[in-house]
Amino acid sequence: MRTRTTTRRGLTAVAALSLAAVALVACSPEDEGTDGDGTGDESSAYQELLDGGIVADDATVEANEWASGVREAGVLTVGGTETSELFSLLDPTTGVATGFDAALSQLLSRYILGEVNTDLQQVTVDTREDLLETGAVDTIFATYSITPERAARVAFAGPYYSSQSGILVPIDSDITGLDDLDGATVATQAASTGVTVLEEFAPGATVLELPDHAQALAAVQQGNADAYVIDQSLLLNAVVTNDDVQIVGEPFGPGDNYGIGLPKDSDAQEFVNEWLQQVIDDGTWAELWQITIGDRADIDTAPEPPVIGSVEGS
Repeated sequence: MRTRTTTRRGLTAVAALSLAAVALVACSPEDEGTDGDGTGDESSAYQELLDGGIVADDATVEANEWASGVREAGVLTVGGTETSELFSLLDPTTGVATGFDAALSQLLSRYILGEVNTDLQQVTVDTREDLLETGAVDTIFATYSITPERAARVAFAGPYYSSQSGILVPIDSDITGLDDLDGATVATQAASTGVTVLEEFAPGATVLELPDHAQALAAVQQGNADAYVIDQSLLLNAVVTNDDVQIVGEPFGPGDNYGIGLPKDSDAQEFVNEWLQQVIDDGTWAELWQITIGDRADIDTAPEPPVIGSVEGS
């Protein structure tokens, strides 16, 4: 029996999804803005996708100690974010998070429990490993980059998404690409892969390490940083709802592969990888990407998902 000190949030009222509550205005890296229609079609499609998620048979769950523990608890406790526009955004009126990561965690809970029931716990880049190691969360869905250092402490299923680094600047900035970062003050998230990417590809920049995405974005908006460098997928979150910033230049650096964080000494990795492969094979992954990211960022074609198990530590 696991002790939980957190508040359970079920998904019994998904009709008022936050995807329909926000203004659906998006920018691609080459476009300043595209108006969304703001109707309930997107939330309806999101709900239909969750309702159609696959469910594991009893034998599959019972054969896995980690999944059996989740089923016994009756809820999948997820370490994630509440503020990522495209990946996991909490609607405070419903207590429901929506987005690419949020939906994947909800689909995993349906696979194990037969219904969607997740308990979202806010995490940061500094707390993710600790929360998994102490058992405070069952899994991490938080645009969680797979690195050897992290893989020494946690197991990674996936990767389930891949993104290169991008550059976010004020709308009136003179910075147009990577070469212009020399001598600039560039914000990124502390303890993230953005730090090492800047050290390698923009050694002339002054790196401003900040605790999270919101503070890095604010630094650019308030003039405390000239640019913000992080995975381009995360930067799309900013341009969806802010018309004072833009993404410039081409993506650069190595592909940043996101994994699903799991307890290191458990049998969770194989179980989750098998589920994820089914989600990719049956088209759910591509449909989810289009609903949560593509339609809002004015991108018509979903990317190819990364090959599961293709990254060291996953």
